[in-house]
This record gives sequence, C-alpha cells and structure tokens, in this order.
Amino acid sequence: MFITPVILEEEADYMKHDRLTKKLIQEFFEEFIEAFFPNLHPHIDFSKVIFLEQELYLDYINGRKKEIDVLAEVKLNHQDKILHIHTEAQSTREADFPERMFLYFSYLYAKHRKPIQPIAVLSYNRKKDEPTQFKIDSPTQEVLQFNFLQLHLKKKNWRENIQSDNPAVAALLSQMGYEEHERVQVKIEFLRMITRMKINPAKMEFLYGFFETYLKLNKEEEAQMMEEIENLPEEEKEMVLHLPNSYFEKGLEEGKQEGKQEGIAEGRKEGIQKRNQEVALKLIAKGMPINEIAEITELSKEEIKNLADK
Repeated sequence: MFITPVILEEEADYMKHDRLTKKLIQEFFEEFIEAFFPNLHPHIDFSKVIFLEQELYLDYINGRKKEIDVLAEVKLNHQDKILHIHTEAQSTREADFPERMFLYFSYLYAKHRKPIQPIAVLSYNRKKDEPTQFKIDSPTQEVLQFNFLQLHLKKKNWRENIQSDNPAVAALLSQMGYEEHERVQVKIEFLRMITRMKINPAKMEFLYGFFETYLKLNKEEEAQMMEEIENLPEEEKEMVLHLPNSYFEKGLEEGKQEGKQEGIAEGRKEGIQKRNQEVALKLIAKGMPINEIAEITELSKEEIKNLADK
C-alpha cells in the first residue's frame, strides 16, 4: 500500500528534471555544446538547428515506454551532411544505462538513417567513473562497441566555471560538485554570472527558475547571502540586487533593518507571488506549455490560465 506513492513521487521528480533539462538544452543548445563538448562545437553550423519531435521508445522486454529527451538535427560546417545529436539526461544511476543509450541509438538510426552523436548528461552523486560504451561480444570476435559522450555534472568543480559567461554553465552550476557549506557562495556566483549576460528577460527568468529547482537556499542561508552581497563592490552589488528575480530578497533585507518582522514575511510572500506572476506572463508570451510554467513558477494551472486570458 505504501510503495506506489513513493514510486509515483520518484517518477514525478524524474519527469520534472527531464523536462527542465530538455528545455535548458533546447534554449541554449549552442552554449551547451560549446561549454561542455568543445571538440564537437566547431563542426556544427548552429544557424541551422532543428529540434525533432520527441520520440517515444517502447521497451518490450521491460514493458515500459521511454521518451527520448532531446534530438537535434544539425548541418555540419563546410559539408553537405546532416548529423543528429541525441542528448539524454539521467538523474539516477542505472546499471543498464549504457545499454539503454545503445537501444535509443539503434531505434533512432533505424528510423532516420542519419549519423548520430549520443550524449549523456549525468547529475547524480557517484565517485567512480561511469562507463561511456556498450559492448557485445561473441566467442570469436568483438561484435559491437558503441560509444557516447558523457557530462557528469557532480564531477565538475563549480569554482572552475564561475568566470564563464555561458548561460548553460550558469544554470548547471546548481548541479555541479559542491559541499553543503558552499551553497550560499554557489548562489552568489550564479547571480554574478547572470549579471554579465546579455539575454532577454524570459530566458533570464528561466535560468533563475532552473537554478532554484536544484539549489534553493533556506531562510538562514538567504540572510547570509544578503550579508555577503552587501560586501561586494558597489557597482557589482547594485547589478545583483537589481536582477529581476532578486528584488524580493532585497525587500527582505530592508525589512529586517527596519525591524518589521511581520511585514517581512508578508512582504516576501507578496514579492514572490508578484515575481512568479511576472515570470509566468513572460513564459506565456514565449509559448511555453502551462504545465511547464506551473512547475517553474509554482502557480496553479488555473492562475496561469487566468493570466493568459488577461
């Protein structure tokens, strides 16, 4: 009786992670490839990227359906050739994951007959290196050796990436390897990174929402963060405090200084509600589905529909 809700909750978390990561890769596809797969980047003409309809793979052995995360069709630079780039996000370790990558590859190649570059993005904790190939042998020969590129985020040192002006790097900072006591500093560095970026408000809101999904500070950490922001150089401090998503935190700090404890809680609640509504309006204008907007903003679907009607 108690097993099913746990499974459903785990599947819901996986689906949320799956959709957010897919959206991040699609919104910042070139930046993602440039940052994490620099050897592949020069070969691609990013002016001609087409994201193909999400494929549904039927696993007949296990009796399950799997959605393939991101499949991009690109043209190679200086060549009249098409390449498909399949990117799969994995938030939990599965022993048979390399085999699944091969099965996806086989299915996609059989359907499209195009060369495929498979990429795995891993976001779970594990000290050992994960395999990047799947092999099939017979008694007399090696029949198959299938390889794929891999990005294991927890093995990336977040401090080595904070000088980047790449939005994909900034968002994925939230899933890189950091210690618990570094959470506040990671958030501050993320804010500093996005102040340097020239991207539109809707994309800025999405980056912030993505980051907050994986690294959300508690009240004590937020207070610590505001204290540390106050010690930044004046120009940089002003830029951070005027980010679209941080004005309510500024209001929280000002409320504390004035000693209005009741007003802090209420003001922060109203500020968050107002921010979420503004985010929703921008994402509605971008054409994002209501269910994805609800996940990012934590507004109800009914609230989002009402905003869309207005």
